Amino acid sequence: MNTIKAFMKKNYKIILLLLAVSAALWSFIPKKPSSDPEKDQLLLELVSYLMERTHYDPPKLDDKFSQKVYTEYIKALDPMKRYFLQSDIDEFSKYEFLIDDMIELKELSFFDLTYQRITQRMNEAKGIYKDVLKKPFDFNTKEMYDSDYDKMGYAKNEQELKRRWEQQLKLNTLSTLSDNLKIQEGKEVVDADEDENLDEFATTTEKKKKDKKKEAPKEKKSFEQLEKEARESTEKSLDEYFDVLNDLERKDWFSIYLNSIIERFDPHSFYFAPEDKEKFDASMSGSIEGIGAVLRKKTDGVEISELVPGGPAWRGKEIEVGDVILKVAQKPNEDPVDVVGMRLDNVVKQIKGKKGTTVYLTMKKIDGTIKVVAITREVIEFEETYAKSSIIQDGERKYGIIHLPKFYIDFENKDKRNAFTDVSKEITELKKQGVDGIIMDLRNNGGGSLSTVVDMVGLFVKEGPVVQVKSSRGKQQVLDDKGTQIVWDGPLVVLVNNFSASASEIFAAAIQDYKRGVIIGSKHTYGKGTVQNLVDLNDLLKKHPFGDLGALKITLQKFYRINGGSTQREGVLSDIVLPDRYSYIDMGERDMDNAMPWDKIDRASYVPYPNDFTTVAEKSKKRIASNDQFKLIDENAKWINQRKDEKKFPLNFEAYKLKQKEIEEKAKKFKAINKYDNKLKFSSLPSEIERVKKDTILEKKRDRWHEMLNADVYIEEGVNILKDLRLSTLKINATDNKIKQLDKR
Repeated sequence: MNTIKAFMKKNYKIILLLLAVSAALWSFIPKKPSSDPEKDQLLLELVSYLMERTHYDPPKLDDKFSQKVYTEYIKALDPMKRYFLQSDIDEFSKYEFLIDDMIELKELSFFDLTYQRITQRMNEAKGIYKDVLKKPFDFNTKEMYDSDYDKMGYAKNEQELKRRWEQQLKLNTLSTLSDNLKIQEGKEVVDADEDENLDEFATTTEKKKKDKKKEAPKEKKSFEQLEKEARESTEKSLDEYFDVLNDLERKDWFSIYLNSIIERFDPHSFYFAPEDKEKFDASMSGSIEGIGAVLRKKTDGVEISELVPGGPAWRGKEIEVGDVILKVAQKPNEDPVDVVGMRLDNVVKQIKGKKGTTVYLTMKKIDGTIKVVAITREVIEFEETYAKSSIIQDGERKYGIIHLPKFYIDFENKDKRNAFTDVSKEITELKKQGVDGIIMDLRNNGGGSLSTVVDMVGLFVKEGPVVQVKSSRGKQQVLDDKGTQIVWDGPLVVLVNNFSASASEIFAAAIQDYKRGVIIGSKHTYGKGTVQNLVDLNDLLKKHPFGDLGALKITLQKFYRINGGSTQREGVLSDIVLPDRYSYIDMGERDMDNAMPWDKIDRASYVPYPNDFTTVAEKSKKRIASNDQFKLIDENAKWINQRKDEKKFPLNFEAYKLKQKEIEEKAKKFKAINKYDNKLKFSSLPSEIERVKKDTILEKKRDRWHEMLNADVYIEEGVNILKDLRLSTLKINATDNKIKQLDKR
């Protein structure tokens, strides 16, 4: 089935509505080129107009709406209450109930005030942390740092604000100092999920210290020297953080304001600035066109921080990690553009380009030499975005596992890879290897394309309805997988967790409703039961003086299971619940105050397979109850639940060390979770083995994945369930003709 045409056909009324809206929007276009504030006014009017007229269930824009926007916006600007003073909040508060009126009037005075104030306060904060970190901390005083920012008020004056900075910087420094002392003593630094000690300023390097193993001590340094180095490390982290902040422009802050308004409609409607739209497209398709390098801004240019394996920069071997880009040119004889000090997003724009074109980079090599490197751009595929599979050897029998990170598709280029065709190929190859069952691993799969998941269900289930969609006007549609050929009719297990969302939930719900397979994993999935359309704002307003306007993701529909129930808030409940680290913590859509409500509609016409998984579930529950690994995971989940509300941390060195020792002793017990051996053997498919021979990076990635699978008790239980399913699933083929006859009645 042509999924694009099918989507257009089924959603033609929505598309017509958007076209009608676009006609009305011509009145918004200014008559002459204007400054950024006027672009902001246009965006505010355009976005609010679309949200109020096309959103599935738009809230009333009144004082209550205004108050919620105000609260979330201020929180987004200063979540840790480290910039604004109480006097600032007092000044802002006069706008608390006026935002709804200001939207209607295209009035930006509140945004202008907060934008000017946050940039002012952040500039002042640079002086604060520089001053605080000049002097050694006294870790002998008995004091605590309270990180309960929701209950914390704003600082009454600059002295109180500086005191907050001192405490947070002291905690950061103490954390680094403690780790470095252990490393010097040759002790192991245990990762006890203590990232609450590291705030948004912590760099990747700093966080990696939490994963360090035993290291041989080098020179013996004094406590004072290590404390000094810890302060320097904290200062470097902050320098990097504020360097990123310095790149933010008015439009970036306005996006925060705009999204504070949009997200009050529901959690999944969102405005994408032009750069964010490109990133979203890349995440959906799993590829970009460029040179295959990850960049990081430095004071002397833009540093190459990583090379994408297999990309043109990686294959050319003229560029190394640590090289710095100084200039960029699009032609060999043109004057290059100096990128030193340029905003990182703008540098990326200079380097990215169409496949087959060449970019010329003036590089400062790590040895200090200057060199111009020409690189031909290519399509860079992010391998970890795509479906991958492995053969599971369990004694004499084979099973298959397919890991799908998201339901990806490139709507602009149907010839590119997509989740439906990739999974179909993986199943076909697994069948050739004689597997007796398949595990579809959808853990942490946040969703993706609705049309793709509808088609994919058809790879496992007879032709029929997959999901129901309802518009704001009450119109219901049943989406089915007409024309999709069943590729796998054997035993099937779908593995999910709390972070399996949207399209993942559609897939799991359809498999469950048809009684086609067994859903195992967390108690429930995420609970996102809404459908969004991405509207390119440039398509609605083709003639305007402001350049790229970005895109708006709007919730236009809700989807429902074919049994009539909604996954909204509730998610999909697993047939067999496996203990996980978040078992005792409520997570997902249900925890969002602006999430749309649960409801249900009429059941679609479908006939489930005549399967009864009761015995299979009972056997699994007995295994889980007696499994020491699951017992340990459950104990770990209870410990995490106990610690989730801890907000106070000692700033006294001895007290901090004692607290860390208690945590680490407990954490050591749970390290055994990652050292588990399920005794299964994992191997790549023959086609991938051929690829691995030419790609050592891919080989290392697959080896690492197989190591993780070997330590995965969930995969082990999935295989056990597949064994139990073998006989019962064979009933599908014997009764399939009878089912088809029932469908015709």
